[in-house]
Amino acid sequence: MSDLPPTHPRVGVGCLVWKDGQVLLIRRGKPPGYGEWSLPGGSQELGETLFEAAVREVREETGVVAHARSILTAVDNIVRDRDGTLRFHYTIVDVTADWLSGEPVPGDDALDARWATQADCEALVTWEPLKQVLRAAFSTVAGQVAAPPV
Repeated sequence: MSDLPPTHPRVGVGCLVWKDGQVLLIRRGKPPGYGEWSLPGGSQELGETLFEAAVREVREETGVVAHARSILTAVDNIVRDRDGTLRFHYTIVDVTADWLSGEPVPGDDALDARWATQADCEALVTWEPLKQVLRAAFSTVAGQVAAPPV
């Protein structure tokens, strides 16, 4: 990434991959958020759908193969230096996906990758907007599991 401030927001995608009631997390290997636990994801490429971007990023960062199924929410990630200079501006669309195959192995932009319970997420994730997304996602999954058959 350039040292120049961004001139416009970038579209990013985060992917909540579910397997056995757990979600896939990565430890970021690049800014913004270097070293922090997050969802696999990154920038959407030109000509690529959100779902294609989500599946590609999951595969590149973890080796896991997933099937994207819905959009959960969108959040802003606007990062400024101490002097107020804009460093990053992403609008991140969070996509839910089902695990198809593979076990998490850190890939191109990840220092680590693992399956995480809700308690794990609360302990590992430090960015409050992502914590809120994860809480909502786990509530939705719990509601689907707990719902009686119709």
